[in-house]
Amino acid sequence: MWKGLTSLQDTAKAQIIKQSFILSGLSAEELAELARLAIERSFGEGEFIFWEGDTPDWFYIVAEGQVKALKHSSSGKEFIIAFFGPGEMFGEVAVFENKPYPASAQAVAETKVLGIKRENLLAFLASRPEVALRIINVLGGRLREAQGRLRDFAGERVEQRLARTLLMLSAKLGYTLPFTRQEIADMAGTTTETAIRFMSRLKDGGIIRSVRGKTIILDETKLKLLSEGPPHV
Repeated sequence: MWKGLTSLQDTAKAQIIKQSFILSGLSAEELAELARLAIERSFGEGEFIFWEGDTPDWFYIVAEGQVKALKHSSSGKEFIIAFFGPGEMFGEVAVFENKPYPASAQAVAETKVLGIKRENLLAFLASRPEVALRIINVLGGRLREAQGRLRDFAGERVEQRLARTLLMLSAKLGYTLPFTRQEIADMAGTTTETAIRFMSRLKDGGIIRSVRGKTIILDETKLKLLSEGPPHV
């Protein structure tokens, strides 16, 4: 469920919207217009902003915190496919296609988002084709990134995939990752047993440390080397 609204002023909303790469080039007047359309809502850790299959009524920008996009298999297993931090938008693909959200969005921690209703966003873009073009370019970049990850998964060793997954997560969330080894294995597309063996070797090599369901990266340089070739731990 969506929590109650907070008292962010339109000027503060405009600054949040301006953080978005896609919307950063808007004029002050355009940012102010979007800010008037934006509704701020808060979610506690673990709360869902929307579920896969929901009607795409809202377009979102992260104001504070972190959001993860995930899918569930028929057996209920969770697969994390992306993370979004402050200034990043999500839910836009479904909004533009007018098709159900292709994945669920869940708050990783205490999170605030700005939501703009689909019809309001499309009306805003109708007279601003240059903004719509920037959005298309960003979506194309995300597609290329996803295709690249699929190619990597097909050709890389499991150890490389795990190292790349840890680096991708740290780029979004910092060096302390709030995930268990099973969750990291799921994101890397491997078994929990394989992840446990590899991460135990990383721990022995002083590259990571594990503390109560969290993984702390201690040596990013060595982790990058592992992501580029056969492991040397």
